[in-house]
Amino acid sequence: MIIIRRTEASGEGGHHGGAWKVAYADFVTAMMAFFLMMWLLSATTEEQRHGLADYFAPTIVQTPSAEQSGAGDGPDEGVRHAIEAPLPDSDGAGDFNEVAQAVQDSLTGTGGESAQLTNLLQHVVTRMTDEGLVIELSDLTAAPLFVEDTAQPQPALADLMGIIARVTHHVRNDVAISGHVRAYPETLVASPVWPLSDARAHAVRNLLEAEGFDAARIQCVSGYADRKNRRGNPMDPQNNRIELILLR
Repeated sequence: MIIIRRTEASGEGGHHGGAWKVAYADFVTAMMAFFLMMWLLSATTEEQRHGLADYFAPTIVQTPSAEQSGAGDGPDEGVRHAIEAPLPDSDGAGDFNEVAQAVQDSLTGTGGESAQLTNLLQHVVTRMTDEGLVIELSDLTAAPLFVEDTAQPQPALADLMGIIARVTHHVRNDVAISGHVRAYPETLVASPVWPLSDARAHAVRNLLEAEGFDAARIQCVSGYADRKNRRGNPMDPQNNRIELILLR
């Protein structure tokens, strides 16, 4: 038996299909974009080029991670002005719980504006006590709020003070500031815990006032040394913290 198999030749077989047309169209488009860019560079001023660059720039700012937020250049003005939410007035018949909740929401419920703001707010923990609203600012593992074992603030702490000053701008409650530090080895001739915690609390007071916070609202600035640790290990660096209390 003779089997005859007939095959129909594809109409595209002779020139490898239409893929070359797509590639050629991409090439022409790329060349047009290139020549357009060259024309823009030669026909626009420096100011116009900056405007074009800003227009096409992404809206999300690429910033250091939380572990790097304690280092780098000076404070970011965009972060300083990122939070400016309206708050209820606590003067007179205002309910403190409502005011405190608004402050908490502003500090812990925001952060989408930029990655850097989100990273900064990782330092912040808030809680309600009988004394008032405690705003606790703690070191992160690789992002301390102060330079080593000194009272010199890191840029991240200055940014945080700017945020807190703006969040509490429309609130009239007084504030108390306290500094807390980790324990140091008992073998040290002179332990720095008392002067260091006090100096850090006053450094925060200075930063807060520099941001326009009313100095008359600051009722107490104190250092608690290593007497009120947050961690089981007294020498844990995460015991380093600042507490700002919005008083009832």
